[in-house]
Amino acid sequence: MDRMNATDALPDLDFPGHDKLVAAIDDAVGCGDEHAVTAALRNTLCKMIRDRDVHLPECVFDPIDDHYARREIYRSPQLGYSVVAMTWGPGQGTPMHDHSGLWCVEGVWDGELEITQFELLERNGENFRFRAAGGMHAGPGSAGSLIPPHEYHTIRNASNDSVAVSLHIYKAPMEACSMFVPRDGEWFRRVDKSLETDEAA
Repeated sequence: MDRMNATDALPDLDFPGHDKLVAAIDDAVGCGDEHAVTAALRNTLCKMIRDRDVHLPECVFDPIDDHYARREIYRSPQLGYSVVAMTWGPGQGTPMHDHSGLWCVEGVWDGELEITQFELLERNGENFRFRAAGGMHAGPGSAGSLIPPHEYHTIRNASNDSVAVSLHIYKAPMEACSMFVPRDGEWFRRVDKSLETDEAA
């Protein structure tokens, strides 16, 4: 499967309901500050997931064996936001990570995901102390938002046999993030990670 950097192209896949989805996101992104924008996007995303006119590209329902898939399906040339569909095979998930200072709204399109949020308690250089601050099992039609500095979390498809699909709207293309590798107890070490996208067609 081809992987590419987020800056390689300006993606805009054609799919049923494309214009309706983009128009709804555009309206929400124009709502004001980041709290107003993310609140509007949560409502918009929940509606779009349930809208029978909107069907994501077929490719986003195909898992990739060795990693969860990140397929960028749209990037706004005017407003700068990025829409990424993620495909989670059985048991696939992320390490704890941040969003590199970008707000994000995430919605479950299909299947179910286990999301755990973490609270940063203290920092010593590249070592960070976290504590789990709540978790949830999110099913189709649910959406949540992350606004820095409350952005530390993990996502996992806990199913042994089902694929899950989620849609993520970022303030701008997310080309890198920090991952946090467990050390002792509540301590983790930060590791910078470049993010790639998988081919979407």
